[in-house]
Amino acid sequence: MNILIIGPAHPLRGGIANFTERLAKAFEQEGDRVEVLSFSLQYPSCLFPGKTQYTNKAAPGLEIRTRLSSVNPLTWLREGLRIRRKRYDRILVMYWIPFMAPCLGTVLRIAGSRSRRVAQLHNMIPHEPKPLDRWFSKYFTGSVDGFLALSQSVLDDLDAFDKKKPRALNPHPIYDNFGERVSKEQARKALGLDIHKPVILFFGFVRKYKGLDLLLEAMADQGLQKKNVLLVVAGEFYDHPDEYMQIIQQHQLENVILHNQFIDDEKVALYFSACDMVVQPYRSATQSGVTQIGYHFEKPMLVTDVGGLWEIIPHGKAGYVVDPEPASIAEAINHFYDQDQEAFMVQNVIREKSRYAWDKLVAKLKQL
Repeated sequence: MNILIIGPAHPLRGGIANFTERLAKAFEQEGDRVEVLSFSLQYPSCLFPGKTQYTNKAAPGLEIRTRLSSVNPLTWLREGLRIRRKRYDRILVMYWIPFMAPCLGTVLRIAGSRSRRVAQLHNMIPHEPKPLDRWFSKYFTGSVDGFLALSQSVLDDLDAFDKKKPRALNPHPIYDNFGERVSKEQARKALGLDIHKPVILFFGFVRKYKGLDLLLEAMADQGLQKKNVLLVVAGEFYDHPDEYMQIIQQHQLENVILHNQFIDDEKVALYFSACDMVVQPYRSATQSGVTQIGYHFEKPMLVTDVGGLWEIIPHGKAGYVVDPEPASIAEAINHFYDQDQEAFMVQNVIREKSRYAWDKLVAKLKQL
């Protein structure tokens, strides 16, 4: 099949860009011809909270056209007309934030219905809502022929915008594009971490909805303090760090290490290899790419019972599903170490990860 994927890709960075590129490769492995239409401008700099939107990693070896600007309607018209002339067998478009709806919805309307248009839904309702979000999402859903969600939570959210068009559910596949695990000792030495302390990992950019403040409050628990549990926070702060530093200072948390920077792809394996468990103390969520990186590196995970996170982690087997509040988070971490759960949970993670293959997602998309 001749497939067009519309979404962020190299040289843009981030989880959605990683997803777009990995999915394109999965289609190519099935024998399909894939072209990716990405953004020359994704977010205006005044709206982007990080240091840069771009990566310095090598190009992924895909056919990527960086031709869309999220704020320039002339590029929407140009690319919509080009797609209309070319008539792809399938158009698959990433949808993750209402800000992109005017651009994506207009391109797909201009492209027309001669090519089947499927939305890959990462989110329908954003974690940090803004005015016009619902109107924008409604505009987008009217431009496609069907939907595939990565969690039941997102599929349920879709009902507020469309109840008639075909839809399917397939969990987020494993991110297997960050290299292989190395030994804990090797990883900790490379990162300058104590090789003897228990280590938990918070990974990814920091925003209020991700609940790092809840985890920092949990770190003040006396049981965790006695165990000398080390928390490594690896990711760029999209919030102002003052709030988090105040919690650290208030509780005199000496076992918190902040790596306030975007983690390059080649270093991801070190952070996941170095830890005993990955902790995601989110206040709200749909699904999470961090969880799927954790599965690839065969790490137990603690998630909060929000959105679709509970769908991915069998509680008490591959990790913990807890309430999004400090006492519950601390209790689960204490249980993990007190009951020596790591080896048991790693074996369950290994069994679970086979559920999250990219070829299953490709098959579901083609079926849809």
